[in-house]
Amino acid sequence: MTADTAADVFESHRSVLTGVAYRMLGRIVDAEDVVQEAWLRWSSASREDVREPRAYLVRVTTRLALDRLRQVRSQREAYVGPWLPEPLVTDFGPAVPDTAERAVLADTVSVAVLVVLESLSPLERAVFVLREAFGFPYAEIAATLDRSEAAVRQLAGRARRHVEEGRTRFDVDPVQRRDLTDRFLAAAAGGDMADLLEMLAPDVRLVGDSGGKAKAPLRVIEGADKVGRFLFAVAHDNIPDADVRGVELNGGPAVLVLSGGKPDSVIQVDIAEGRIQRVYIVRNPDKLVGLVDLAGLVGE
Repeated sequence: MTADTAADVFESHRSVLTGVAYRMLGRIVDAEDVVQEAWLRWSSASREDVREPRAYLVRVTTRLALDRLRQVRSQREAYVGPWLPEPLVTDFGPAVPDTAERAVLADTVSVAVLVVLESLSPLERAVFVLREAFGFPYAEIAATLDRSEAAVRQLAGRARRHVEEGRTRFDVDPVQRRDLTDRFLAAAAGGDMADLLEMLAPDVRLVGDSGGKAKAPLRVIEGADKVGRFLFAVAHDNIPDADVRGVELNGGPAVLVLSGGKPDSVIQVDIAEGRIQRVYIVRNPDKLVGLVDLAGLVGE
């Protein structure tokens, strides 16, 4: 295999490798670092002995992501305020034409699921990602993690139970989510508190992620009245040269708030039974760097 051919093979699998790494780590920069390290190992490996490049590359990427996850966990324990995954622009493209497959990919990259995945052990998270998001056979996952197939099945069962217990079932209809998101923003910006409260579930929760580097609540806000009042106040903050755009992030509709043409914050909601159950606000500037190009596109 020539160097050019090796590069072509790696690039043909890059999206899968990045998808695995991001779901494992919840940070784009960490995922990209892992994939770059996987490329370095691939480019220097004796590839003549590699019969299945995809399996080999997924195995290398998963193991590197596991190592990185164990390293960053201690950092997240010292994180200022709630932690949310870095917003990810999602466009699965023509490579994933099937609606059901798109739905699975979108669900496993949603904010709600990624937050729950933080509660899993690194091995449980790896098994869940490989099995639920990408459908790898248990035998292949076992080889990737250097575990027996029986052990992997046990890990998969535990991970699935933890995710089911920890997540709330939200409606995923993008049209409904977009409509409610638009109405929610209009009510907050227009000062219609009654309309805003009508859209919020009684036990709605608002999670803000600033990392201590921007203005955002340092604790989860619970209850329609408290969440509504906070959103009403935020909507009337004076953001210089503000611009609000609708985008798709983490498999669903989201709002990108720009200030002077630069990403200022991302807002996304989860809904169930026609009401907003969760509000996520990401304002940590480190987590908005990946949206700079998107800001230029939506601003045209």
